[in-house]
Amino acid sequence: MTDPDRYAVIGNPIAHSKSPDIHALFAGQTGQVMQYRHLLSGLDAFEETVRQFAAEGGKGLNVTVPFKTQAFELATSLTPRAKAAGAVNTLKFENNTIIGDNTDGRGLIVDIIRNAGYPIAGRRVLLLGAGGAARGVILPLLDQKPSRLVIANRTLERAFELADYFSDAGKIEVCGFDGINDEFDIVINATSAGLDDAMPPVPARVFTKHTLALDMVYGDKLTAFLRFAKEHGADVRDGFGMLVEQAAESFFVWRGVHPDTGAVFSALRAKP
Repeated sequence: MTDPDRYAVIGNPIAHSKSPDIHALFAGQTGQVMQYRHLLSGLDAFEETVRQFAAEGGKGLNVTVPFKTQAFELATSLTPRAKAAGAVNTLKFENNTIIGDNTDGRGLIVDIIRNAGYPIAGRRVLLLGAGGAARGVILPLLDQKPSRLVIANRTLERAFELADYFSDAGKIEVCGFDGINDEFDIVINATSAGLDDAMPPVPARVFTKHTLALDMVYGDKLTAFLRFAKEHGADVRDGFGMLVEQAAESFFVWRGVHPDTGAVFSALRAKP
């Protein structure tokens, strides 16, 4: 009997990750012979942990906080979308090459358009935050040709840096949180506020009954941002759909097969 190919999700902390459950369902659904587990790395031992995993026959890794930038630096070959994001969430080990990819942006776009049913083309999009999570999704958002893409951030300098970096791909407007004055069709929270159930200082006027408010964080209950958006009429969605979709894209990078994400999303959301 052939030994299963080995994959894992690496991070610190990592035990909370639902990625092993997702990939187990993908593998069963598509008939792929593989194993997928959690891999905890010391904060100062990322490269060592990755190289050991690969040396022991590991085929690929998903990378989560706080190692996406280190994964970018470790990769010996980068996909265009990983270069644009400046971060890597998917590693593939192939013939002594470490291929770095970033599937976060693809996961977000598919979840918004296909799963939530909100087109991005021609719509007004507000992106809250200017850190790594925001950077990873800007180019895919611009590729959809929104009528406006506005980045709001506490530190204007960081937002302007992102706007300048992606200026060749499309126009990006920048403002502080206190400078958000308009309504938007899609509001994406890419800040870390949701991790602590904190509220980014976004005004209620950005939301309408036609707005999709999406938080990249997911959990057993709505984040403060989503509760606030819902109170002001918006349709709300957490980051679990994005998680499943980016995992599916990683699965395709490794296995060359596209799983049925809808079935997996429903199965895992139904679990207590």
